Amino acid sequence: MGANHLLLEEPIRMASILEPSKPSFFPAMTKIIGTLGPKSRSVEVISSCLEAGMSAARFDFSWGDVDYHQETLENLKLAVKNTKKLCSIMLDTEGPELQIVNKTECPISLEPESLVILTPNQNNEASSNLLPTNFPGLSKTVKPGDTIFIGQYLSTGSETTTVTLEVNELKNDDVVCVVKNSATLSSSLLTMHVPQIHIDLPTLTDADKEIISKWGVRNNIDFLSLSFTRHAEDVRQARAFLSKLGDLHQTQILAKIENFEGLKNFDEILQEADGVIFARGNLGLDLPPEKVFLFQKAYLNKCNMAGKPGIVTRVVDSMTNNLRPTRAEATDVANAVLDGSDAILLGAETLRGSYPVESVSIVGKICAEAEKVFNHDLYFKKAIKSVAEPMSHLESIASSAVRAAIKVKASVIIVFTSSGRAARLISKYRPTMPVLSVVIPRLKTNQVRWSFTGAFQARQSLVVRGLFPMLADPRHPAQSSSTTDESVLKVAFDHGKAVGLIKPHDRVVVCQKVGDSSIVKIIELED
Repeated sequence: MGANHLLLEEPIRMASILEPSKPSFFPAMTKIIGTLGPKSRSVEVISSCLEAGMSAARFDFSWGDVDYHQETLENLKLAVKNTKKLCSIMLDTEGPELQIVNKTECPISLEPESLVILTPNQNNEASSNLLPTNFPGLSKTVKPGDTIFIGQYLSTGSETTTVTLEVNELKNDDVVCVVKNSATLSSSLLTMHVPQIHIDLPTLTDADKEIISKWGVRNNIDFLSLSFTRHAEDVRQARAFLSKLGDLHQTQILAKIENFEGLKNFDEILQEADGVIFARGNLGLDLPPEKVFLFQKAYLNKCNMAGKPGIVTRVVDSMTNNLRPTRAEATDVANAVLDGSDAILLGAETLRGSYPVESVSIVGKICAEAEKVFNHDLYFKKAIKSVAEPMSHLESIASSAVRAAIKVKASVIIVFTSSGRAARLISKYRPTMPVLSVVIPRLKTNQVRWSFTGAFQARQSLVVRGLFPMLADPRHPAQSSSTTDESVLKVAFDHGKAVGLIKPHDRVVVCQKVGDSSIVKIIELED
């Protein structure tokens, strides 16, 4: 059995190459997260990104103030209203990021074989031979021979904006380095990365906490992207902090893995987190380049088997300035999908790139093509095998629903869920058809007021492969009984028809709770 058998489904492998791509109501099952910023914060551009397939918006707090991001978010809300497309909100923390402080913002030219001193004294002005840093412990952390990367957009790997230094000697708190390549650093925000060292700084900084307390609470964020997650304890501390902040106890934590330490403690981190973002920019600096594909395959597989979203970053960097990705990038996006990625996160491409909408659209098309040839049979067997026996009730129902849907060639799976867990478990088994996740709101009280849960759970499925949420009406009679109520099912069918997922004579697999038990049924639609 050749290696190709593992990745690709046989019959459509050649057939689909020469066929034009078919448009459909959703561009792909794989989700696309866009980072909103200077080139993508107007209502028009955000609306176009949503139409093109963006389902989550990332707000990167390593730059820009609270007011700037709030203005962008207000525009996102208008765009959601205009397009009638759901979009979830992700707050990305700055974390313990090492930086070079360039107060004058003047360009700094560095030449190969010249010496430059890194100093913790931030009162100094940055120049070609002196670079002030925000990390006082640098000289205690590095040793002669170590490599240090400094760059404007560090993780793009663009050689003109990134410099490689080699530590030459340590002088008290200063670190003397030899410059290895010519580069011009021309930004007020210059980040620094030292491979495979431990940075003795908290993962959730005081500045991060303040932003979460102000901006995060005000906007009921769906996700906290926890930068530089290195231990399971980082996730536990972040969760304890969120649960103190009222409604944010429902916010999910995505552990952002960007260094060797995070990879080393990956299994424990995955247990604690709700999902994982692989920050391939920093990881690509922390690991030798030849190891990058390996960690992606191995660790995405761990996310898949745990049924938690795995998200890949840094995919079409060249589209920051170009209308088309390189061939290598297009292949890389497809491989991320074949490796099991739930979502693709666009950074610079949408944040400051000239073609934010095109980036979303092209990535969606590449994902859709890769999904057509994803080997579901092999994946399904592997997923079943990875579950400890006896299987939980919910897991057995979810896997049965997917198997039934594939066998009867259903056009869609409809699942009723209130916590979102049943829908995520169905996605874990990677059905070939979309999953319409009908979130049934729950009424709850804190003795002062009544509130409905559901909106969070619906939006949180927007980073999970194949899940397309819709909220059931909380005033619905189905609220009082179980979700077997035919009228809720009719609403789901009508929605499926309206968006073009369901046609007459289609088969649909429905997964729902009746009393204390869950059932899977196959419905054949009339005209």
